Amino acid sequence: MEIKNLIKRFYPLALILAVFVVWKMRQNTTPPLQMVEISGMTMGTIGYSVKYFNETGENYGVEIDSLLKVWNLSLSTYIPSSEISRFNSGSDCFVFESKYFYPVLAASKEVYEKSGGAFDPTVGPLVNAFGFGPDKSMAPDSSKVDSLMVLVGYNKIHFDEKKVCKEISGMKLDFSAVAKGYAVDVVASFLETKGIKNLLVEIGGELICKGTKNDGNPWRTAIEDPEVGAYERKVLTVVHMNDRAVATSGNYRNYYVKDGRKYVHTINPATGYPVMHNLLSASVFADNCMRADAYATAFMVLGVEKAKEVLSKDSTLDAYLIFSGEDGKIHTYTTEGIAPQIETSDAKD
Repeated sequence: MEIKNLIKRFYPLALILAVFVVWKMRQNTTPPLQMVEISGMTMGTIGYSVKYFNETGENYGVEIDSLLKVWNLSLSTYIPSSEISRFNSGSDCFVFESKYFYPVLAASKEVYEKSGGAFDPTVGPLVNAFGFGPDKSMAPDSSKVDSLMVLVGYNKIHFDEKKVCKEISGMKLDFSAVAKGYAVDVVASFLETKGIKNLLVEIGGELICKGTKNDGNPWRTAIEDPEVGAYERKVLTVVHMNDRAVATSGNYRNYYVKDGRKYVHTINPATGYPVMHNLLSASVFADNCMRADAYATAFMVLGVEKAKEVLSKDSTLDAYLIFSGEDGKIHTYTTEGIAPQIETSDAKD
C-alpha cells in the first residue's frame, strides 16, 4: 500500500518532469535562425540592403528585385511609361493600374496638411528650375519662379481610391521625397507575409527595423555628421532601434553656390525659393518609413522651431535635429521618445 501511495504521490511530479525533458529536447533540436543578406540597385542608381533571420535561410532576393521593379513602373518619374509619368504628361485624371499610387497620395496629403504645406509633392517644377532635377539651369529669375508657382499646390490635386486628378494642366507629381521610404515599407511588408519577424530593410539611407538581431540586441543605425566634406562620411551618433523606421533629410551635401549665394535643394513651396535657415539635418522616426521620409523633408522646409511644433502635436513621431547655432557650433535637438536609444553624440543642445 505504501508503495502505491508513493507512486500516486510522485506520479504528477514525474509527469511534469517528463514533459519538461521532452520540451527541452525539442528546444535543443530547433535549428538556429539564419541571417540572410541581400543587396542590389533600384530607382536607377540607389542601392538597397536587406537583412533578415529565418529558420531555412531562404533567400527572397529575386522576389524583392521583381517587387521593386513593379513599384518603379508605378511611381518612377524616370520611366516614361510609369503610372506617375503618364499622369504628369496628361491634362486631367488618371485611373490607377497598380496598388502603389493611392497609398502614397494619401500619406502625402496627411503630411501636407499637418506640416502646413511644407511637404508638397507638386514642387518638382521649382526643384528642377533651380538646377536640382533633370534641367541643370540655375537660379531662375523671379518672373520664372512666379510662373511656376501656379503649378504648385497639393490642394490642387484631387484623388480617391480609383483615380487622381489635377486642377491645372501642366501640374506634375514627384514623390522622390518619399520614394525611398515607401519602397522600404513595401519590401518590409513583403517579408512579413513570409513570416519573417526580425528584419532590416534599407534603401538609400532610409530604413525600417522589425524585431531584433539574432542575439536579441536591437538593430543599430548611424546618423552622419553634417560638418564633413561632400565626399566624406563621419558618424555623429548611433541609434538603437527595433520596430521603428527612420529617414534623414539634409541640405549639407546637395547645394551649389552662384554669385556668392548658396542654393540648397530644399525648396519652400510657399515662397518658391530654396530655404534659408540653420537646420542642417532632420532624422525622423515613425511607425513606417514613408511617413518618416515625408516628415524629414517637411522639417527641412520648416526649420527647427516649427519642426518642434509639429513634433509636439504628434506622439507617433520622434526626431533628431542637427542645426548650427548662433555661436557657429553644431547643436542637436532630440525628442524624449528617441533619446534613450541614442548611443553617442558629440554635439550637445
